[in-house]
Amino acid sequence: MNITSNKTKRQPIQLSDHFDYPRLLRFTLPCIIMMIFNSIYSVVDGYFVSNYVGKTPFAAVNFIMPLITILGSVGFMFGAGGGALVARSLGEGKKERARRLFSLFVYVTAISGTIIAVLVFIFLEPILQMMGAESQLLQDALLYGRILLPILPFYMLQFEFNSFLVTAEKPKLGLIVALIAGVLNMTLDALFMVVFKWGLAGAAVATGISQMIGGLIPLIYFLRPNSSLLQLGPTHFNGPALLRACTNGSSELMSNIALSLVSMLYNRQLLNYVGENGVAAYGVIMYVSFVFLAIFIGYSNGIAPVTGYHFGAGNHAELRSLLHKSLKLTAVLSMTMLILAQLFGGLFAKIFVGYDPELLALTVHAFRIYAFVYLFAGFATYSSSFFTALSDGLTSALIAFLRSLVFEISMVLILPIYLKVDGIWLSAVLADMFTVIVAFAFIIGKRKRYHY
Repeated sequence: MNITSNKTKRQPIQLSDHFDYPRLLRFTLPCIIMMIFNSIYSVVDGYFVSNYVGKTPFAAVNFIMPLITILGSVGFMFGAGGGALVARSLGEGKKERARRLFSLFVYVTAISGTIIAVLVFIFLEPILQMMGAESQLLQDALLYGRILLPILPFYMLQFEFNSFLVTAEKPKLGLIVALIAGVLNMTLDALFMVVFKWGLAGAAVATGISQMIGGLIPLIYFLRPNSSLLQLGPTHFNGPALLRACTNGSSELMSNIALSLVSMLYNRQLLNYVGENGVAAYGVIMYVSFVFLAIFIGYSNGIAPVTGYHFGAGNHAELRSLLHKSLKLTAVLSMTMLILAQLFGGLFAKIFVGYDPELLALTVHAFRIYAFVYLFAGFATYSSSFFTALSDGLTSALIAFLRSLVFEISMVLILPIYLKVDGIWLSAVLADMFTVIVAFAFIIGKRKRYHY
């Protein structure tokens, strides 16, 4: 009996399965770890740049990364929006259609990534000047950006494959790719900056190589015959499907773009209130948040294809079960993250800026305020992803739009007037709190329409 039970446990999890808590965690854990390692690119760069190159190059990396993230979000859009369409097609039993759509989305991402990379490379300097960069900060940001931009198509594909590997029932492969790319990034950062003394250029080259590997391995896998539900092959142009993917994934695109735009606004406000130290402190907070929020994003990405599959198959009871379990898990994770942030905030800050007592004190104070965002961020992230999985891109996009482009921008502009720099650190907390209120209103209001 035990032998049979153990064999059952080792069987691959399929989208069509019933998901209890252990199965849910087993299926989404690779996605969570994958997102954590994907976030390590900039975190590791930040650590080495800050400690081995200097404060201004560190600020430059933080300054330009929002722009790079905006560009990479095109892949996120096709991965999330297209992934929902592909998962729904699989749930409806239309496997060949799912493969054609998958191929179309990947090819379009690669082509658009190449075009965008060329255009931004040409106009990078005036773009950075418009963002407020000048003197050495501008030169450092230019150097970092010009090295990374040729890799942009692979960076987009990496974002896209994060979603499609889950849809293909291969989340563990996505985890392996993320581990390879993440470990490679750490190793090359140490080699290029500590051993070879290449400075900021070394950080950019290390990240670029890692991103290329992260996009190339899944591409090769899907180009060859494989054991997954998906494979790259012949397709045809399908304008309506592309439009639906863009519309459906617009919330993920908007979230990433808005997050990056908000980061730029944060940097601008911080330069005005506390100067370069403020930008550096915000950079540290973002690095820690990349890892914390990657857990929420990874879980949301992991559960989305399952939600889309059961929605397509009309399994309303399973859909309702997935929603309730996800909200409970998110609540537990949110409280855990807040406690960890408050207990170890000083340690996290010391890793990056322990060499500067004034900057360290500013960072620790800021992080203790900002950390309350973890109470709400998970629910906001999951809610948006949930509606994307239901192919309700409009609701998902509205949640994302209100979250970043309305609530957060309003808060970061208004609160500093009354609370000075503390108002900047508090902005994201209040913005996500308002977002959760709106998101829950949508979840309650649409439960009859989607039968969950």
